[in-house]
Amino acid sequence: MELDWHKYTEIAKRFQSKAKPEDREDLRQDIILKLAEIASNNGHEPFSEGAMVRVASYTVMAYWRDLMRKPNILSLNNELEDTEGSRAELWQTLADDKALDLEAWQDAKRWLLACPRRLINVAVKRASGEALSGTERRYFNRSRQKENRKYQLSIV
Repeated sequence: MELDWHKYTEIAKRFQSKAKPEDREDLRQDIILKLAEIASNNGHEPFSEGAMVRVASYTVMAYWRDLMRKPNILSLNNELEDTEGSRAELWQTLADDKALDLEAWQDAKRWLLACPRRLINVAVKRASGEALSGTERRYFNRSRQKENRKYQLSIV
């Protein structure tokens, strides 16, 4: 029995559009080879067009199954596109550990401007490792409790 390569190619062309654009030629070749393999193993039995279509659809299903089972490997060189159409490589979106957090810096600066001078002096003394007097310790604890209450009220 002679293989009908022209018929296999026609069937494969009908199914190649079901793959990703970059894989269409490979899928077409896989379908043609699968059809030829089955026809050659079929012996002298006629290979109907319906059977060929069924083999092609099975090959497409196997393609997608294999594709979904592959682990997704991301490269830092992959490109991303945001909602505005700007393109950037993945490595450009990584946070810089040494970058200054401007919002936190402004919040801290604002807080320090409104903070009592006495509390700043106590904090500097504590940060440098000096021992606080009893009065400074009580003042520091009262200030901390006051801030905690403000924080608790803002959550509720």
